[in-house]
Amino acid sequence: MPKQLKVQIFSDGQIQAEVLGIKGKKCMDYIKILEELLEAEVVDSEYTSEYYEKEQVELEGTEWTINRQIAKEER
Repeated sequence: MPKQLKVQIFSDGQIQAEVLGIKGKKCMDYIKILEELLEAEVVDSEYTSEYYEKEQVELEGTEWTINRQIAKEER
């Protein structure tokens, strides 16, 4: 499922938002952005089943070679 953010703004000023296609706590980042853009504050939250799923992250493989030389004091 593609990442989606559904927003409804009602005539009384109430805003309802739903984050879809984003697993785990990452969805809260999107809600935070909405709060800032709309100068609003979350009053109530309901978490979907996706909130409780683990997010899969793909990382590009980078190989690192670290050479350490330990200098010994000569006495």
